[in-house]
Amino acid sequence: MVRMRVGLIGYGGAGRGIHARLVRAAGQQVTHVVTRSRGEQVRGDWPDAVVVPDVEALLAHADRLDLVVVASPTGDHVEHALAALASGVHVLVDKPLATTTADAERVAAAGDGRLTVFQNRRWDPEQLALAGLLRDGSLGTVHRFERRWERYRPQPQDRWKENDVEAGGLLLDLGAHLVDSAVQLFGPATSVYAELRALTTPAFDDVFLALTHAGGVISHLQAGGLVGAPGPRTRVLGSGGAYLVTSYEGEPTPFAAFDDAYAETRRPGEPEHEGWLVQGSDRRPVPAPSGGHGDIYPAVAAWVRGDGPVPVDPADAVATARVLDLARLSSERGQVVTAG
Repeated sequence: MVRMRVGLIGYGGAGRGIHARLVRAAGQQVTHVVTRSRGEQVRGDWPDAVVVPDVEALLAHADRLDLVVVASPTGDHVEHALAALASGVHVLVDKPLATTTADAERVAAAGDGRLTVFQNRRWDPEQLALAGLLRDGSLGTVHRFERRWERYRPQPQDRWKENDVEAGGLLLDLGAHLVDSAVQLFGPATSVYAELRALTTPAFDDVFLALTHAGGVISHLQAGGLVGAPGPRTRVLGSGGAYLVTSYEGEPTPFAAFDDAYAETRRPGEPEHEGWLVQGSDRRPVPAPSGGHGDIYPAVAAWVRGDGPVPVDPADAVATARVLDLARLSSERGQVVTAG
């Protein structure tokens, strides 16, 4: 099969650290990269790639590209996505699609079937495992979904993500994932309450959102960089029990003993687990699901070829942007705001 030719806009934490790695794992090829300062890294990673200084120079090669990946800073997503779409190629935009609902709608309207959004956390093992529990009814009737992405970083990093008040901060960075995960599982939000603070950085670094979903589930979503005792990453409460994931990507957690004890007692041949099904004092490991982030770019390639559906509908990214706009409004007013 002919490899998909990928042009990357940006070669930093997202472009090199996430997208280029997944492109390689999927057997596809990075052929062009927009970067002004990381040309040596590109040539070391992809010796045959063409390095260009800006998006205009990249799109001069549009006839030699199958996909453009927008992995630039969030504030540049709209400009870069619109330019790439105008060139006629398929476009994958890293989340968030835009910083506001109006801009997200503008990009989505220009998509014309050639736009998708990189909501990679849909392929997290815990998201897949939880979706399976919801399908088979293991949790009964769910009434609350909690997800926390919390770290303890009293000395924050000095990057655009921390310093850009309009396009940086945890609301747009992690909040875009948290909201997408909740809405994917439990449907659209009918109301939003938020508490947003900037404790150690100019941009928001302390985020709490409460969403009420159309089906009645309430989601509590939290992200923070000044959390000395992170809570459980995911806790889902239902009439039949709870689903619990204890830690966030290796961050310290008071709940580590759950996982450590299982690792110590797991016999050869027993499955890996992804969280726990908890009913009072009884807890059972949830088998790790098949699939993961390695499935993202094969799905993107199938979509580009016309052999598969769009991996993430841009309308979903617009819905997420709308919730994030409502979160800002709620935090400013100090009250619940209604969607729609």
